[in-house]
Amino acid sequence: MDFKTELSRLLNEFLKTRPDLFLVDLKISASSDVTVILDGDQGVTLQDCLDVSRAVEFNMDREIHDFSLQVMSAGLGEPLRFPRQFRKNIGRELEVTLNDNSEVQGELMTADDEKIVLKRAYKRPKIVGKGKETVIEEREIPYADIKKALVVIKF
Repeated sequence: MDFKTELSRLLNEFLKTRPDLFLVDLKISASSDVTVILDGDQGVTLQDCLDVSRAVEFNMDREIHDFSLQVMSAGLGEPLRFPRQFRKNIGRELEVTLNDNSEVQGELMTADDEKIVLKRAYKRPKIVGKGKETVIEEREIPYADIKKALVVIKF
């Protein structure tokens, strides 16, 4: 069994024991630097990262294939990639870049397996009279139309 296949098998075995965690990305460089990026329905703790690291380290033979391993949680700066990550962030502000490079920002209202719904509020000139009015609209965006989606960090 090749290195990546064995690594994937060990990760999947561990993740079966922890259904609240899921793999976001697995990167293996040419020099065998392995980076495992995890996310979880309730977040990822340091202990979760240690447990994954041990599940891999203790079951791989460094005599056969030497490697370095880094296990981390998907940070706030990481784009959302899976419906499960979107569902976890319902109620948060997202900045979404669409495939046509246009951007939409709004509060994530819902997320299912095909699409998300963002609620946007903005001001526009009144149709009748002077001044501006606040418009609130909801926009459905299929995952297939999303190029990149980031959680907006507010302080």
